[in-house]
Amino acid sequence: MRPIYLSVLFFLFSSVCFAQDDDLVQLKNVSDTILNTKRQLQVKNPFDAIKTMQKLFPGKLYNMSDRNTFVSWKCKSCKPVAYIDANGEEGDQMFPYTEGVATRLLTTIDYSDSKGNQFKFLVFNHSVYDADGLQTSRFTGGLLSIAKFVKNDNTWEMKSFQPAIHAFGSFAQAPVPKLVQIGEDQYALTLVHANGGGGAPYSGYLYLLVGFDGKYQPLMEVNYYSLFNSSSSDWSSAYTVVNDNSKKFFRDFIITTTGSYKKAKGTEDDYEVDLPAEIATLAKTKKQFNFVIERRFSFKGKHYSIVGKPTVKFSNVK
Repeated sequence: MRPIYLSVLFFLFSSVCFAQDDDLVQLKNVSDTILNTKRQLQVKNPFDAIKTMQKLFPGKLYNMSDRNTFVSWKCKSCKPVAYIDANGEEGDQMFPYTEGVATRLLTTIDYSDSKGNQFKFLVFNHSVYDADGLQTSRFTGGLLSIAKFVKNDNTWEMKSFQPAIHAFGSFAQAPVPKLVQIGEDQYALTLVHANGGGGAPYSGYLYLLVGFDGKYQPLMEVNYYSLFNSSSSDWSSAYTVVNDNSKKFFRDFIITTTGSYKKAKGTEDDYEVDLPAEIATLAKTKKQFNFVIERRFSFKGKHYSIVGKPTVKFSNVK
């Protein structure tokens, strides 16, 4: 009987171990009050971004390898709301996800205004809960969240909070935003969303996130901003904010795109790419060339739009 008894104990022990492995990441249920955009939060200096993330999204904290730190949570009482995913492949993202949420700190951005006031942007990335703490699904973007803090003496006070905004990037990972000044003490965030099929070219779009009408939202989308992972053509862009004192806020952007075109041979590894209108006509008659395109975007009422006619210069035309 002893060997049978030991076998039963081993089986039970193994089952418990495997069950624990399957539940590597656990979910903590949180209140729907965490999605209240009027929440108030004060954080003592020195500012700890990870601890602040836990206060905003009080789930279970995990520190895994490869800098994979996140909080895991679920809100059973929350009503999911649709948020646009820039990929457009899987439709809108319904957040909070019913399966659970993994929230990661994407970046912390510090800046000061002309009066010496100090600010912090905390940018978070939401993705669907995964039992192994992974981020998957190529054509699913990471859902952005922003918390903005201002320093008062020895305390950081949350000035605005947006639990979810818009999804960008691939594999549920949003690109890291960059700070840009677009007016007198007016700051915004830019990011480049890029995605593409396996082995196919990656097309990049520039987005500008601005605080407008009481919330941060994309007010500019620039297509054909970049192209890479193509064996024939490629291009990249840079932006410049026009500071000519004609606009106090929402200053114009100039987008300069530099690249090369080479007609695809139609092989298995050579994809024909979607071209900007400014070079599409020449591409019909020439096999290759280099180009520089300059576009200007101006704020018109509720969003930025292209103004005037883009200029284009060609070289090395064959």
